Amino acid sequence: MTSLTPYLTVHDGRAAIEFYAAAFGAVETGERYEEGGRIGFAALTIDGAPLYLSDEAHEYGAWAPRSVGHATAAVALDVADVDATYVRAVTAGATADREPEDQGDERRGWLVDPFGHRWVISSPLP
Repeated sequence: MTSLTPYLTVHDGRAAIEFYAAAFGAVETGERYEEGGRIGFAALTIDGAPLYLSDEAHEYGAWAPRSVGHATAAVALDVADVDATYVRAVTAGATADREPEDQGDERRGWLVDPFGHRWVISSPLP
């Protein structure tokens, strides 16, 4: 079996968990490792898909977008309703990047979460 799981480094793990829950319905699976007051690992799911995150740990090469000045990748999230998810994420604190629009056979919108990570939200057109 092959799987691929985004593992995001953020500047405030506790706030990130709260944001991903409010914006995307993320649920923490109960797996969390904390070290010295910071989150070394937390496992979440969004509609059953895994998402891992940790606080920055420069000594391990884990840098958040805030520290490097920009995102270095994007996370793609397929949802049932792009427009509703986009509004919910912006209301929760994301920055609108590109408003949802029809592109080919999908409706897509782009956001930047409060931790500097880019997200493309999409759903198939009927």
